[in-house]
Amino acid sequence: MLKVISSENLLQLRPRNGRLRFVSVSGQGLQEESRALQGVQGKEREVDVQELRRRRSLKRPVKTIAVFGCFDLLHLGHIFFFEKAKRAGGGKAKLVVVVARDSNARRVKGKAPFFNENERVALLKNLRCVDSVILGGKKDLFAVLRKVKPDVIVLGFDQRVDERKLEEKIAEFGLKAKVKRLQAAFKPRRHKSGVLKKFFGL
Repeated sequence: MLKVISSENLLQLRPRNGRLRFVSVSGQGLQEESRALQGVQGKEREVDVQELRRRRSLKRPVKTIAVFGCFDLLHLGHIFFFEKAKRAGGGKAKLVVVVARDSNARRVKGKAPFFNENERVALLKNLRCVDSVILGGKKDLFAVLRKVKPDVIVLGFDQRVDERKLEEKIAEFGLKAKVKRLQAAFKPRRHKSGVLKKFFGL
């Protein structure tokens, strides 16, 4: 437990060993810390600094980030994509992965995925960077947007998606989601589904 003294430009943290440590705070952060410390003005008050930070983090809105794909033969390129997508939501975000149905994957790619839709969902649910995994629609690929209500939709750097149609659907559903496309991939000459399938003869 630390003793915290609020002043105009800094917070003075006084551990129990008597040594002083100063942490500068500015703008909104200082105001929130000061309000949390208000009690009897001018007197020191013991507070749990971790608790203050926790309360501040709870006030920040959580953004929902959505990504779509087949995600067959999970590899490091997918992990890179998920982590980058989640960062698009800022410091606090929820990543929802929408997995393509077997029938849609077969129609788009010309053949069935190696892992079926339930197996792909099970694999993705075990990734720490992924918060939620759901199956996409069987007919309307974008209908799931009504359920997810994302703040941001992130596309892979070479993901074949009609962005114009996607934006039309967003407007049709009354959503305000932004569409962002990643400009980079993780070692695409090696960590790419097409490369792996070619190597394994799939």
